[in-house]
Amino acid sequence: MPEVEITIGGRQFEVACAEGEEHYLLAAAKMLDTEASVLTEQIGRLPEARMLLMAGLMLADRTAGLEDRLRDADGEMAKVRGELEALKSAPAPEPQRVEVPVVPQRVTETLEELAARAESIADAMEEKTAG
Repeated sequence: MPEVEITIGGRQFEVACAEGEEHYLLAAAKMLDTEASVLTEQIGRLPEARMLLMAGLMLADRTAGLEDRLRDADGEMAKVRGELEALKSAPAPEPQRVEVPVVPQRVTETLEELAARAESIADAMEEKTAG
């Protein structure tokens, strides 16, 4: 079982941990040291037991707040999942009827005839101006 030396509030401690868990122990010690440093800056030097207790309580308070937020977020996610499932299981909406206006054949034929006349007039004018 490896032993790791950690520093909390300017004090050195040797702590044993399971093989491969050193990284987690160092990360936890860093968090505790951060809280202990805040205490020593605000209050000054404290007895070791009191410093560790106060730093631990500060971390526990922060953790409790995060757990509350996580629980709230989990409740919101459950609500969203429920709404999503309700939408998935709901019947498909009725298709909407869309009417597209159709141009009557008679109008199309009339427009073609007008276009042909306009081209004929344009050709006649070109012949007169060229001749």
